[in-house]
Amino acid sequence: MLTIIPEQFIRYKFMNSLFLGLSVGVIFILYRPLEPSIYSIGGVLLAVGMLIIARFYHHILNAEWLFRISLLVEFILLMAMLYFLAVPYTYQTALIIYIGYQITFVFGSYLVRAETLLLGTDTLLTRLDTAKQLGYLLGMGISYLFYKVVEHFGVTDNQAQVYDLHFLLVFIEVVVIVLIFKSFQKSAA
Repeated sequence: MLTIIPEQFIRYKFMNSLFLGLSVGVIFILYRPLEPSIYSIGGVLLAVGMLIIARFYHHILNAEWLFRISLLVEFILLMAMLYFLAVPYTYQTALIIYIGYQITFVFGSYLVRAETLLLGTDTLLTRLDTAKQLGYLLGMGISYLFYKVVEHFGVTDNQAQVYDLHFLLVFIEVVVIVLIFKSFQKSAA
């Protein structure tokens, strides 16, 4: 049986939010080739997926499943980013990345509910939400500076800038995955 180590979990969520802040502008470039109807289909599938996940709350709202699902979500993001770096950017690339992100969004409500239940105290939740917001703000600030720096060095094409940012995103994602492992420990049943 797993339990959460709150200090490590808060560090993980800080880095997770830093990643989110860094990647906010990326999706506008990555999704550009997709038709608007794809977003409608994606939205429907997202809502259906969230409904299905909610039906399993009685079974998965615990530390064991929070660990597994957190790891799954971060692993999917890592694979999507590596795919983007490895293959030429086409419509298919955009679609696969969109599908990857949509799969992770299916677990969004679950992850928030699980961390709220498992951390349990208002003091820890205050620290968690503060860390998440600070990580998000820092991530957006770093992404702004990153785009300005690469522009300064002559990289003005948006797709090329997003491609270069992905090396930083992959590094942060690996740190996030390491922090997930540090955030949980086995406990006596």
